[in-house]
Amino acid sequence: MLELVLVLNAIWFASAFHLFHVRRKIFAKVLVPREHRDTPVFGILIETGKFLGGFNLAFSVLNILLLLNLNAFGSDVQWAILLFVNAVAHGTQFAANVPIALQNRRGNGVWKVFEGLMLFIFVTDFALMALNAAMSVIYFT
Repeated sequence: MLELVLVLNAIWFASAFHLFHVRRKIFAKVLVPREHRDTPVFGILIETGKFLGGFNLAFSVLNILLLLNLNAFGSDVQWAILLFVNAVAHGTQFAANVPIALQNRRGNGVWKVFEGLMLFIFVTDFALMALNAAMSVIYFT
């Protein structure tokens, strides 16, 4: 099960790197309605994708290295800590969308969390947060 979780983490974070860094203009278009794209702020949003992508790339590499070096960590507490950090990484991305999702329920929000790609991201971040947290608890106990 540990290997599966690490593979899922690596794939998810690598996908986020690709979306935020490589395809950052497309992702910005997902967030910003067409009528608001002719502002300097839209260009700034596009460029911030490099930062988001970089963090996600680092987490992807971490999970790949963990997967390739399963025997390097001899204690369950070490694995619990690493899995907990992954849970926090997924959880912070999920949590950032929660206030927007609540605003969406009231007819507001700066982007649509419950539609298309954003819904997929929202649900997957939650699922991976929960999976990593559960595995962390299992290893810790």
